[in-house]
Amino acid sequence: MRFDQLNLKDKLLESIKRLGFEELTPIQERCIPAILEGRDVVGQAETGSGKTVAFALPVVQKIAPGKGPQVLALAPTRELCIQITDVFKDLGSGLGLKVISVYGGVGIEGQIRDIPSADIIVGTPGRILDHLGRKTISFSNVRHLILDETDRMLDMGFIDDVERIINSVPKDRQTLMFSATISYDIKDIMNRYLKDPEMITTRTHVDTSKLKQVYYDIYPHNEKFSLLVHLLKHTTPGLAIVFCATRHEAEIVVKNLRKQGIDASAIHGGMSQHLRTRSLQALKENKVDVLVATDVAARGLDIKNITHIYNYDVPKTAKEYIHRIGRTARAGKSGDAVTLLVKRDHDNFRRVLSDPKIDVDKENMPHFKKIPFDRCVGRDRKSHRGGYKGRRGGSGPNDRRRSGGPRGRRSSHSRSRR
Repeated sequence: MRFDQLNLKDKLLESIKRLGFEELTPIQERCIPAILEGRDVVGQAETGSGKTVAFALPVVQKIAPGKGPQVLALAPTRELCIQITDVFKDLGSGLGLKVISVYGGVGIEGQIRDIPSADIIVGTPGRILDHLGRKTISFSNVRHLILDETDRMLDMGFIDDVERIINSVPKDRQTLMFSATISYDIKDIMNRYLKDPEMITTRTHVDTSKLKQVYYDIYPHNEKFSLLVHLLKHTTPGLAIVFCATRHEAEIVVKNLRKQGIDASAIHGGMSQHLRTRSLQALKENKVDVLVATDVAARGLDIKNITHIYNYDVPKTAKEYIHRIGRTARAGKSGDAVTLLVKRDHDNFRRVLSDPKIDVDKENMPHFKKIPFDRCVGRDRKSHRGGYKGRRGGSGPNDRRRSGGPRGRRSSHSRSRR
């Protein structure tokens, strides 16, 4: 189905054409008509499925500017908040709609000034509650409530905050809830706060036929960083995300990568919003080749053309692993998910492989140059900036990780990604 087959405002169709949208994705094709009809909707979809446009477009179609806040969208992280805001702005650019982001880590005074004249507010639960407590925000005219990445908001401990916000919005509203998974808590929210919702499940996962999942069993452990540098320089032609377990580890890895002439930038929860935004923009604009990220900071990021995911630190659960690797092998393109495994990572890796639908093969160790890894590099602001203008041509894991052997681990795990 094409966007021009929808009965949309002319200005909205102009924005869609300018943005290059033509064919609806599966989640858009099912969600947009239901939302336009006024139905409450629960959508089960991953980042990259087109779900933001699926809820933003019909909402933009249904509101008019100048009536105060009519739409409230909640997101778990500042980055996702900004991405949703940008989509609303792009779609509503010709309609005179004012869209603002409301999140922590930045000054509140500008938000207080802009909220009353906004038509659409996109915010994180903590800062929205801050405004409610200050009485600097009113939801009296809100008729559309959107909960995006609901599972992540609950995982981050926001369930009480989310419920307080829901109860602050008029009951005479349309509620749209999107989540990668539908847990018991999400079903509870759905049953208590949504009215006869339409359940839409179009899980556009990674194309497993185009995704190569491998791991390297590294010994000795201090060669992990050397292998990462070798793979980035010799087998990674496009953009890459390197996942680390902690902010500290991400900082150290970035600085060591730069010493090897690799354009790298970090993103983690300890950075200011300005620096986090700069890191994302640098990657999107091809000013850096590698984004070194923690899971929380990277949640919800939809970055195009990622060819490689590197698990520098192994995630603790299969769910986290699946979310990480879902950022590559999209839109018919191929991608690689590479896990760098040392002894202390074996426990986590066994938990990942406990999911019978995950398939990871052991890769033979290549020959690579041994590179020193400096764990004593001092912290400075440059660690957050775009990398040096170089070309891609030690120990990496968190020391607090438990150690354990790979008891009975097979060299090839015959499983497929969910």
